[in-house]
Amino acid sequence: MAEFTLPANSRYTSVPGRAYPAPAGASNVTTFRIYRFDPDTPANPRIDSYGIDLDHCGPMVLDALLKIKNEVDATLTFRRSCREGICGSCAMNIDGLNTLACTKAIAEVKGDVRIFPLPHLPVVKDLVPDLTEFYAQYAAVKPWLQTRTPAPPDRERLQSKEDQEQVDRPSSCILCACCSTSCPSYWWNSDRFLGPAALLAAYRWIVDSRDEATGERLDQLDDSFRLYRCHTIMNCTEACPKDLNPARAIAEIKKLLLERQH
Repeated sequence: MAEFTLPANSRYTSVPGRAYPAPAGASNVTTFRIYRFDPDTPANPRIDSYGIDLDHCGPMVLDALLKIKNEVDATLTFRRSCREGICGSCAMNIDGLNTLACTKAIAEVKGDVRIFPLPHLPVVKDLVPDLTEFYAQYAAVKPWLQTRTPAPPDRERLQSKEDQEQVDRPSSCILCACCSTSCPSYWWNSDRFLGPAALLAAYRWIVDSRDEATGERLDQLDDSFRLYRCHTIMNCTEACPKDLNPARAIAEIKKLLLERQH
């Protein structure tokens, strides 16, 4: 029987964390329960609660996080950048689902808003996960155009509209890691399974008509762990905030490998 053990000090304490009530007189209050972890202290993580007056707050979860950091508790740590669902920086687990805080409406959550970092990754601090391995897996699929023939001297490498449409949707991935960190296979085998995000990126270049390294790319993925650890659970597709389908891309790679054998 497999045994899984949690790292020391990784389980958050059941003792209530710090509570920050809403201002007196606030009538439209929602409580945000947020995972807090400070690597500079030996204490286990805790859950702090913040009462926010939604009459004086923007509509998105990220708006509430910024209000908390700017007006209530400056020690709260999280990533954010574009606030438009483009950069993927503010990916976190909200109300039990991996998503982007900047596109998740507070009104979509019933009751208290529970916010945790992306699951099954080391936590740097509070809502900031360590994405070092995730980015290394992305780099491992060589996400750039590989060619052998010289480029035209006076123009770019052209492709038809139909060929471009093959890569259009996979190219929309913002590397937020919502898909990979929602995948049970990735949780247990992240050291060897590339995960949905990296495999979606690999597929994007495999089907690019301008790329001339398709065989090498398929060879690199033809592995019982790198690719075939995917069991089509579909969590990745459900979690993607850009409505992409990593599971279908993985299935297409498997299909290409099968066809190559015949």
